[in-house]
Amino acid sequence: MKFIVNPSTGQPLYLQLIQQVRHAIETGVLQPGDALPGLRVLAQELVVSPNTVVKAYAELERDGLIDIRHGSGAYVSAKRGLKPRVDRLRLAQERVRALVSRLHADGLSDEEVQRLFEAELLFSAPSARRK
Repeated sequence: MKFIVNPSTGQPLYLQLIQQVRHAIETGVLQPGDALPGLRVLAQELVVSPNTVVKAYAELERDGLIDIRHGSGAYVSAKRGLKPRVDRLRLAQERVRALVSRLHADGLSDEEVQRLFEAELLFSAPSARRK
């Protein structure tokens, strides 16, 4: 699993890393027990301070998504409560993929599709969204 951060987005790098790890776990790309890259190795790959990775891993551990075993590394938690969420996310991902394909077939560009999704999230009624 390769992670990528982009300093030009304005979003803190540790949050970008958290989102990517969380997404990989929720979609089943990373399975319970899988090892995450070591702090120094990942910091070098991402060209960030090791403290950035430490902060991201600490928050992921606090959220119960990973277990940090001192001297051994970080591993995806064996927490059983993720499966229903993983299943929902996989179904949602399939639906989004199908919708994006239809929108592309209708002649919309990636940028137009992205703007439509962003506008819908921004302007849809809060009661229509689940958090």
